[in-house]
Amino acid sequence: MDRGKKIQLKRVFGYCWGTSFLLINIIGAGIFVSPKGVLAYSCMNVGVSLCVWAGCAVLAMTSTLCSAEISISFPCSGAQYYFLKRYFGSTVAFLNLWTSLFLGSGVVAGQALLLAEYSIQPFFPSCSVPKLPKKCLALAMLWIVGILTSRGVKEVTWLQMASSVLKVSILSFISLTGVVFLVRGKKENVERFQNAFDAEFPDISHLIQAIFQGYFAYSGGGCFTLIAGELKKPRTTIPKCIFTALPLVTVVYLLVNISYLTVLTPREILSSDAVAITWANRVFPSLAWIMPFAISTSLFSNLLISIFKSSRPIYLASQEGQLPLLFNTLNSHSSPFTAVLLLVTLGSLAIILTSLIDLINYIFFTNSLWSILLMIGILRRRYQEPNLSIPYKVFLPFPLTTIVIDVGLVVIPLVKSPNVHYVYVLLLVLSGLLFYIPLMHFKIRLAWFEKMTCYLQLLFNICLPDTSEEQMSEVQTVEK
Repeated sequence: MDRGKKIQLKRVFGYCWGTSFLLINIIGAGIFVSPKGVLAYSCMNVGVSLCVWAGCAVLAMTSTLCSAEISISFPCSGAQYYFLKRYFGSTVAFLNLWTSLFLGSGVVAGQALLLAEYSIQPFFPSCSVPKLPKKCLALAMLWIVGILTSRGVKEVTWLQMASSVLKVSILSFISLTGVVFLVRGKKENVERFQNAFDAEFPDISHLIQAIFQGYFAYSGGGCFTLIAGELKKPRTTIPKCIFTALPLVTVVYLLVNISYLTVLTPREILSSDAVAITWANRVFPSLAWIMPFAISTSLFSNLLISIFKSSRPIYLASQEGQLPLLFNTLNSHSSPFTAVLLLVTLGSLAIILTSLIDLINYIFFTNSLWSILLMIGILRRRYQEPNLSIPYKVFLPFPLTTIVIDVGLVVIPLVKSPNVHYVYVLLLVLSGLLFYIPLMHFKIRLAWFEKMTCYLQLLFNICLPDTSEEQMSEVQTVEK
């Protein structure tokens, strides 16, 4: 370890990286694979489906700006934790960290499996991908990305920028191709838009389902609450990134859907499991292999960023004394190596034990539960501290709108398909109390683990981070 080198998480990311980070978090495999959900619940009404996509962009902007207020008010990594701790207490904040630990590992496991499936699929054109090679490749991808993340922010930065440029370029290619087909004015390409609203209008229940389908495609805008401590000038950088990335995503999503509808009929879209691949087979049959490559690239960048951001709450929890001191260590690259290692290890177990992967869909709805609590916290702060000086205040109807959406995301799955797995998810969240009560409330110390921490520090060449004057002022600001 270099004694003259400061070992700490540093503010090294600016506007360009932040915008790219937000783009990757929002644009996942969904726009490539399955945009048919919106069209299906819109009763194949082309005009309504496009309006839903535009409306979902507005809803995504409201929730993202709500998260921005939290990130700007608490400009440090794990802003969500500090916000919950201040307005709901340390127990609730710990349960949020406990949930994010398992949710993060489940998400990276699912992304690794999906990445492996689309990477291997071209070699099995007429059958499904075998489980064993898919799992082996998923494990290899997960550990490769974990190693890259532990090497520091430089590797993450250039890989993220390259993959985001490639992803947006491919989506732009699909969009421009659709525009060219429309400009040519062929009857079969234009007629779907001439009478876009002529099809049956969906009832209110189907329309709500369509909105939820589209809203998922825009999810990920709250990612700055996890990495605000590594952004330069977060109070100005975060709003700039949001107002750059979300309008760009909105335009791209709309144009891509228009391109799909220009080339394919609504029925062809509904019958396809991977719309982008079906689109490529129709437009450029000889280049259809590009789409699986594009999806794999998209998922690789999402996996990289998921491990990067999900390791920060683990590091933060240890820094606050709510996880063992071992996870509050950095390696010589100023990366939380042990937090990354824990996340990758749990993700590997989730890949091997496929029953855990089945729980991911049920764990996802806990995000909505925590989002509801965060929005209530914003409203509570407005009521309890009306004169509090906040650098950025979100428009008050925005958190109210977000609460309505998240309540729907929680209630509709419970009503539509009640399942005992939701009880398991609740028990998983509450199981954090089994660790919080003895270790945090009664402050029981495990001497053997402290000795093991010393050995692991020597083994992995890791140490506790240095504290700068800037970080000390941030902590004091947060705790006021």
